[in-house]
Amino acid sequence: MQLRNSTAQRVGLGVASALLCATGLCAGLNAPPAEAQTKASSETLYKLKTTCSIKRGPAQDCVIEAVNEGDATIYRHTIGKTVELIRITDSPVSMSRWDAATNSWVVLRSAGARFSTNTICFNDRDLCVVNPNYLNSVREEKVDALAGRDLVGVKFSRDGRVSLTCYDEACEGVN
Repeated sequence: MQLRNSTAQRVGLGVASALLCATGLCAGLNAPPAEAQTKASSETLYKLKTTCSIKRGPAQDCVIEAVNEGDATIYRHTIGKTVELIRITDSPVSMSRWDAATNSWVVLRSAGARFSTNTICFNDRDLCVVNPNYLNSVREEKVDALAGRDLVGVKFSRDGRVSLTCYDEACEGVN
């Protein structure tokens, strides 16, 4: 699957590829967020006011900024004074979260999308985001694969490879 055809595909299919395909993932590059946000090749794809939650906490107002950065899209989630970064790369397809304590990108353990609520959660529910922008584009691109589906989940192994993909009730108990 080629993911770099257009900005719309890039925003939606980066997540779709990681959530829907049994594609091997690898750790993201160790670029600090400041560099990731200021490189000359950066292009803001969109900003969205929505709600997010951290560590299963209550939903809070947040702003998502999607930034095209070379072969990756960085999703900056600003929740009050907290900033969470998720990085999705095209080649190889990978999903990682910025760890400020180690100043590095860390491969996600899991990701899931619930289409009925337009919610995406990372690492069980460490970070959950309502983002209809890319879930709608995923639905439009994967009409047949997602027909009648509401929940899609992926679990990653330590080396970043997809170790489990599930749909709907088969995802019960998968964190």
